[in-house]
Amino acid sequence: MLSAADNELLTRTGPDTPMGQFFRRFWQPVALSRELPENDGSPLKVNLLGEELVAFRSSDGVVGLVEARCPHRGANLYFGRNEDCAIRCVFHGWKFDREGKPLELPNVPPGTHYQQTVRLKAYPTREYGEMVWAYLGPDPWDRPLPDVPQLEFGAVPASHRFVTKKLQECNWAQSIEGALDTSHFSFLHMPAPHVPSNENEDAPADEKRLRWIRDDPLPRFSILEHEVGFVVGGARRADGDRRYWRSAQFALPSHSTTPSTLPGENHFGYTWVPIDDHNCWIYTYAWNPERPLTEDEVARFKRGHGVIAEVDEHFIPIRNRANEYLIDRQHQKHISFTGVRGVAEQDAMIQDSQGRIADRTREHLSASDAAIVRFRRAVIGGAKALVAGTEPAAAEKAAAYRLRSGSWMASEGTSFEQVMLERFGDMHGRVTQESYP
Repeated sequence: MLSAADNELLTRTGPDTPMGQFFRRFWQPVALSRELPENDGSPLKVNLLGEELVAFRSSDGVVGLVEARCPHRGANLYFGRNEDCAIRCVFHGWKFDREGKPLELPNVPPGTHYQQTVRLKAYPTREYGEMVWAYLGPDPWDRPLPDVPQLEFGAVPASHRFVTKKLQECNWAQSIEGALDTSHFSFLHMPAPHVPSNENEDAPADEKRLRWIRDDPLPRFSILEHEVGFVVGGARRADGDRRYWRSAQFALPSHSTTPSTLPGENHFGYTWVPIDDHNCWIYTYAWNPERPLTEDEVARFKRGHGVIAEVDEHFIPIRNRANEYLIDRQHQKHISFTGVRGVAEQDAMIQDSQGRIADRTREHLSASDAAIVRFRRAVIGGAKALVAGTEPAAAEKAAAYRLRSGSWMASEGTSFEQVMLERFGDMHGRVTQESYP
């Protein structure tokens, strides 16, 4: 369990909090590129890390990200004009460029100090992997910034990936803890106990792998640290003397890859971005480094498959907190363990059910929670170190985010280090291929 003070530190990400400042040392996704489809198009409301912002794709195609309130009278710039590489307030015509510098203050006499002192808070942006990223750290316009983390999905050709996002109606930390907890697959995503078949059309694994997961609910866990986080591996009994290994990556501050992929299959990953302390966006991506995704695969992702949820045009999950995830109690009684359709939706249901912010002072952890303990140590330790004056080194190591996880078979007695070396040539799961067609 955590102390009340550490639970507070972990879960609060507003501008004046230690965890909020820690997040701001890393590039954060703020929108999908397709949400800003045209130059000089409509602005987009953006809420993250407790800040109310507005994004706009300017005349030259670069995305601007600024605070929502005009510094004159506080009018919302979402209703502003996106024109000539700047955003103009429609109340009195104040106009600011992407760096927040005033270009026109029509109702202010020329030569006054406002031209030198008035600034609109603004953040630099980059686009990578069909996502708009922003840097919200200190002095973003006055110093060289680190690169956007080079997650592999963004390095492959666009035809090899599918990128989306979904709203999660709980605190960011309990959602990412749910993803790092791979032991829950033996229950949450399985058929009802009396159903003999292990098939699950929504799961990114075949019947044999699901059988191994279902039959061994107590995997043996190992963790290896690396320079931007850690990789956790869980070994379950398989057929004969074989062991079925599943690994998941965690990279600071809030990236993870899923464990179900065998060699040659699609990879999946997530990035969590706090909206406020009670909600977050989960950017979700599937990619295949070896080939383009098929039309059928893309269609399945759009309908919801594996860790990718079915969402509406606003990226709100079809099955959500408000409609109780469309739980079917007869389905739960006779067919599935939960009565909720979809792996991602089952995850959301159980994570949301812990409350908007989980009370970690009342929990009782077990050996299967090793990755959760390591995650908390990493982010809480990083936030406390930043308060003491030590900047997070991982933020400067963009290339180290080129990580993979997955699943594979090994003989009994094979160590996790050996497994990772055999699979990746690197015990940390780093992708050594640096270029793609």
